[in-house]
Amino acid sequence: MCMSTVEDRLKAMGVELPQPVAPVANYVPFVRSGSLVHISGQISIAADGGIKGTVGVDVDLKTAQKAARLCGVNLLAQMKAACDGDLERVVRVVKLGGFVQAGPDFIDIPKVINGCSDLMVEALGDKGRHARSAVGVYKLPLGFAVEVDAVVEII
Repeated sequence: MCMSTVEDRLKAMGVELPQPVAPVANYVPFVRSGSLVHISGQISIAADGGIKGTVGVDVDLKTAQKAARLCGVNLLAQMKAACDGDLERVVRVVKLGGFVQAGPDFIDIPKVINGCSDLMVEALGDKGRHARSAVGVYKLPLGFAVEVDAVVEII
């Protein structure tokens, strides 16, 4: 039985990976140390501008989950760059760190970050299962609704 590749699964989901987003300050998009790649936080940006705002105020839960999924798409683009274009080199998503620009009464932070977590499992299968943090914050860079960083093991 032939298993589909990560690229095949992404295509079947209608996900096209963008060019990796360039850093907006004095840092690099990822750092490799041994077999671990630490990917800088990816915001909910897309070609159409992405999803900005405060979750629970002007962004609803469903839209916030889409924002987290956008972060996941951007993380996959950075993974692909770190793997020299070959996502089959991903051994495991070790950990995701999710940040949600949340309003004062919004408490469903983990449900938001599920948008990214679900994408990792859909795209990578069991290799996409990971440890995770999900944190509500006052503000995120450039007003984006969600940011997610990652630690990924590659070969």
